Amino acid sequence: MMSTNLESENGLMMYCASCGIAGADDIKLRTCTACKFVRYCSVKCQKEHRPKHKRECKRRAAEIRDELLFKQPESSGLGDCPICCLPLSLDPQDSSVMACCSKLVCNGCEHANMLREKKEFLKRTCPFCRHPVPYSDAEIKNNLMRRIEVNDAFAMSQMGKHYYNNEGDYKSAVKYWTKAAELGDMEAHYNLSVMYRKGVVVEKDEKKELHHLEQAAIGGDVDARQNLAKVEWENGRWERALKHWIIAVNLGHDSALKSLRDIYTKTKGLLSKEDFAAALRAHQAAVDATKSPQRKVAVAFVRKYG
Repeated sequence: MMSTNLESENGLMMYCASCGIAGADDIKLRTCTACKFVRYCSVKCQKEHRPKHKRECKRRAAEIRDELLFKQPESSGLGDCPICCLPLSLDPQDSSVMACCSKLVCNGCEHANMLREKKEFLKRTCPFCRHPVPYSDAEIKNNLMRRIEVNDAFAMSQMGKHYYNNEGDYKSAVKYWTKAAELGDMEAHYNLSVMYRKGVVVEKDEKKELHHLEQAAIGGDVDARQNLAKVEWENGRWERALKHWIIAVNLGHDSALKSLRDIYTKTKGLLSKEDFAAALRAHQAAVDATKSPQRKVAVAFVRKYG
């Protein structure tokens, strides 16, 4: 049956869904951008076929979107430290942004670099690119602007945070986050979802909020997953909410684990003992993967000296 379905789908892709003409060297068929299921020889054929195709197109497009949305990412959107190559912790206090090279470096590698510089009587530099460490907001902005000039999405996202947190310029923050989101930065998508939810600078828009949350979640943002799960839970779509929470828990998100534990203990029947146990193991594995002796030393140093 599966083989028959695949042959049928491949057959549809070989002909124009409207007029039936076959694709050839002189006839280029264009795939429907929404459902990726049918092809057309011209815009005219696509418009004429739209009334027949509309319902199936929406259904298929929704399926494709869900396949992408509920695919378990291999790691969080933070990725790995570029120096030690271990997964970065979800706690923002466990890593630092290098404005000079747009790298997120774990505190273990940053601390090790600081000890090396102190031992060799060297000036403070970025542990990754060795650029001098900035000592003022103006220097940080200059470093970010150099990265922004070469279309660095991460730098644009950080500049948005700078305007939002340090200068209270929400309009500029949204401008930089919008550009960064267009280039695929997941944190920018998440920040825009917050702005559309609160109606800060932009008008409140639930559709845009949901769109940016989903894009952030697909990119590996665990906070976006947590928010999506809450939205689905409040709307009575419990199975979808559980999928979001389990994905976030598998990446080591503590708040998602708390939500999952509450569901398991307070709402009987929705989450099996086996699924909850598997989520607990995956959460612990994700957390353990972010640990190292070097990072442990850095944590101890911060606790002792602040």
